[in-house]
Amino acid sequence: MKAPAVTPENDSRADAADAAPRTAQRLPFWVNQRLGLLVLTLALATLFGVLRPAFLDERLVLFPLLRDISTLTVVALAQMVVLSVGHMNLAVGRMAAFGALFAGLGYDQLGLPLQLGLLLCLLAGAAVGALTGWIIARTGVSSFVVTLAMDFALLGLVSLLYSALTENAAFTTQPSGLMDLRSTSLADICVGPVCGSPAVPQLAQFTVLALGGLGFLYSRTRMGRELLLTGANPAAAELSGIPTGRRVILAHTLSGLLAALAGFMAAVGTGSFRASIGEDFMLPSFLGAVLGGTLLTGGVVSVLGVLLGTSLVGVIRKGLDLLGVGLESLNIYLGCVLLLALSADRVRTVVSYRKVVRST
Repeated sequence: MKAPAVTPENDSRADAADAAPRTAQRLPFWVNQRLGLLVLTLALATLFGVLRPAFLDERLVLFPLLRDISTLTVVALAQMVVLSVGHMNLAVGRMAAFGALFAGLGYDQLGLPLQLGLLLCLLAGAAVGALTGWIIARTGVSSFVVTLAMDFALLGLVSLLYSALTENAAFTTQPSGLMDLRSTSLADICVGPVCGSPAVPQLAQFTVLALGGLGFLYSRTRMGRELLLTGANPAAAELSGIPTGRRVILAHTLSGLLAALAGFMAAVGTGSFRASIGEDFMLPSFLGAVLGGTLLTGGVVSVLGVLLGTSLVGVIRKGLDLLGVGLESLNIYLGCVLLLALSADRVRTVVSYRKVVRST
């Protein structure tokens, strides 16, 4: 077959076809959403520090703030994983409570050490997540419906188990090392002459491991790319030979595992394993993921963005709380600030694109 001749007209059309990719590559660095989140978080932290110098107290404010951010970041990662395949997990809080239940049971009834109790917690969370994903994959029912049903089922199951196994609806037995994990910082862990910051809790190590593992999964592995392709276009992914059903199950299994880890971290933060763990996880799970750049429709995730989005929410909550804002007003102000943050990011992106187009 004879190749088409290269003419000036063809060459100009080829240049025009390549113009769009080159234009996208010339976008200014400040369009990056993660950079915007970082700048906004640092600006608000500085503002709150000026208005209330106590905001910068390492032990009394920053330590519990970073402990909460560490836990809620894992919660948001649990939501991000299912969002990557175009699903959602409305039972993320109950899965956290379910996993924490098994950790508390292991410590209280079985006398397990700290590490084995955590392993039992993660296995329980992964199991209930896998069951949820299997139901969705086999029946084709929307993840919204299935996870909502799972949320109600776990609500009753966890409450019944706590009532049957405990007297005060809580496991209070604390294995060796749990109090250190709760109250000590990286400054208490020294490697030679190098110590960490007294503001960073040891619980943050779990968050770092979760961030690193998911970052490697989505950026370096074929399985991670298949998860994103399943979320971007399930029909095309199926035609390409990707086992979309198994990827859906995998996503929900990871979500359950991460939710259970967050439940364990929340229990460590309070010092007891209760049925109420995870009750307030729903909103933060979506806020951290969506603010960080994860699409609700699937196919796009940002692991670092989840950390930054959760940090922004945490700084806003703590700063307004120190300013004396009541709980009811706090939620109003938080919603307004988050709406402004999302709107500003969208305006910034649109304006930057227009400037680049006009300059070409």
